[in-house]
Amino acid sequence: MKYLDLTHTIHSTIPSWDGTTGFDLPTVFDYNQGTAPDLMRVQEIHFHGAMGTHMDSPAHFVEGAKTIEKLELESLIGDCVVIKVDHEADENYVIMPSTVEAFEKDHGTIKPNTLVIFYTGWEKYWETPAQYQNNFKFPSVHEDTAKLLLERNISGLGIDTLSADTGVHGFSVHRAILGAGKYLVENIAHAGELPVTGAKVFVMPLKIKDAVESPVRLVAVV
Repeated sequence: MKYLDLTHTIHSTIPSWDGTTGFDLPTVFDYNQGTAPDLMRVQEIHFHGAMGTHMDSPAHFVEGAKTIEKLELESLIGDCVVIKVDHEADENYVIMPSTVEAFEKDHGTIKPNTLVIFYTGWEKYWETPAQYQNNFKFPSVHEDTAKLLLERNISGLGIDTLSADTGVHGFSVHRAILGAGKYLVENIAHAGELPVTGAKVFVMPLKIKDAVESPVRLVAVV
């Protein structure tokens, strides 16, 4: 059994949608302020919800829909498939339904309650945030592809870019996936190390009441 961490480490200069994560980790009480032997450090954590490897809940786009803390564990823990398009993806690449259909021809129909991850290879720019953000030009997913996956009753859709949508023509994939009560996971790390089938994933967001987005610890078991 092998464990893979699919989570980017969080710090203040990682790529983000608007160029800032809002992340700060101030120390409010430090070791030299304590009394021996009970020396300690106490910190606060400040951040944007859509920071690093993170999840969008249905309520992110649908008023009254499920927020982060209401997502069932059954949808957060389960099978995973990885559709790898890194050999052909560039900044203008859009993942079409034919890509999913070709995958299913080789590996069988995607089963219900599966997290489908698209690996585009875009994470190679993670350490250069301006290139990763790239003025909102990065591999993305077509709305019809999202709708095809919803026919398979997936649990969620994941990608190794800032977003499944670039936003240039709106957020149709967000509307489709989140509107169907599913979730999105964005900025996934190391998905290329996963087998295309056979892995199980644990999608663990912070359980924050009424949150529409949250950083996640995304772990796969192979």
